[in-house]
Amino acid sequence: MPTLPRAPELLAPAGSLQMMRTAFAYGADAVYAGQPRYSLRVRNNSFGKLEALAEGIAEARAGGKAFYLVSNILPHNTKVRSFLADMEPVIALKPDALIMADPGLIMMVRERWPEVDVHLSVQANTTNYAAVRFWASVGIKRVILSRELSLDEIEDIRQTCPDMELEVFVHGALCVAYSGRCLLSGYFNHRDPNQGTCTNSCRWDYKAHEAQEDGSGDLHRCGTTAATGDTTADVAPGIALGGGPRHAAGERVFLLEEGTRPGQLMPIEEDEHGTYILNSKDLRAVEHIERLVAIGVDSLKIEGRTKSPYYVARATQGYRRAIDDALAGRPFDTRLLGELEGLANRGYTDGFYQRHHTPDHQNYLRGHSESGRSLLVGEVLGIDASSGLADVEVKNGFGLGDRLEFIQPHGNIIAVLEHLEDAERQPLARIPGAGRRVRLPLPAGTRTDAPCFVARLL
Repeated sequence: MPTLPRAPELLAPAGSLQMMRTAFAYGADAVYAGQPRYSLRVRNNSFGKLEALAEGIAEARAGGKAFYLVSNILPHNTKVRSFLADMEPVIALKPDALIMADPGLIMMVRERWPEVDVHLSVQANTTNYAAVRFWASVGIKRVILSRELSLDEIEDIRQTCPDMELEVFVHGALCVAYSGRCLLSGYFNHRDPNQGTCTNSCRWDYKAHEAQEDGSGDLHRCGTTAATGDTTADVAPGIALGGGPRHAAGERVFLLEEGTRPGQLMPIEEDEHGTYILNSKDLRAVEHIERLVAIGVDSLKIEGRTKSPYYVARATQGYRRAIDDALAGRPFDTRLLGELEGLANRGYTDGFYQRHHTPDHQNYLRGHSESGRSLLVGEVLGIDASSGLADVEVKNGFGLGDRLEFIQPHGNIIAVLEHLEDAERQPLARIPGAGRRVRLPLPAGTRTDAPCFVARLL
């Protein structure tokens, strides 16, 4: 009788208590949340208050779920000096593990609190089995592998290191830097991504201008002439490289201009591998869940602590279904591609999991992604006792005749909207956009004791 694969943990992001509760309701086994001072998510993080952190950990434990605390900053000396004192009350709350990256902080935790489980953050860029063995030797319980690994490389590490827990990312934003080690935000506006204050500079609006290099090594926008000894509007400010030419004949060099900083030109270079400063697509690896389950990866992680509860609900629900199907031996449900397409995204990629896609494979993904797409239009806040209608906070426009999907933890229901009214019980044909509340009937089978998001099928 063949051995059944073990069930991996589905790990979801939690930037707030509401996100945590949503993640658990829609199928997550565990969540991860960060301390603003010591993680890479300072903004949109309600767990900076110890009371909120205590409430989250207690709720997770009571529900048989896991709560991991992210302390994966790469700190400078000031934060190292305050780390142990700041962590003392946090450790007392007994999170299920700390997610860490800095070897010095890991050593301090292992010395002060040897009973605390430590998971190695993706920030540590673990790409091979030798590194996994090293981290096992210093007491790390789980390694979150680098995003730059292929499925075959992950399987090799799994087979070579059978006793180490392995975790991988399967969905969410990707950095253009190597697993998040980026300097763009610090370069542009002195907010260091590696200290938790990233402004997502890689996703700003850029224009690229081809440049030419003069005999002294300075770069100028093509079609302009540099005034000898001067910096003019046509010469990139701060791009006087000097010291003679640095680029081989025929090598292409570009200057970037960011949308809100006209005239401030920044040099980038393009080689045979591409140009790395520009926006990355988002990761979506739901079609690889079956393989990751078969490999024996212990935890599958969704990125997005700064995203909305709807994002967490829809992503968690989709990956929960994919995992359950893989464990039951059912084939991959291609409808999941379209359902995840309904989340805000910058276009999807499966990252480095499969390096060389065929055109047929790309067409297959594109075709299924374009079907079953939806748009979040509302969140059910409660039920009006007198009318039985749902009170809905509007997120996007919708109206009579639209096919709506009511998204709940136990399953989704599709129904055509036949009645809509405003808060004063006046009938509406359509609500144009966010910022208002409306009332509408829930379809049969909708549970009033469970969270419910409403999406319009496109």
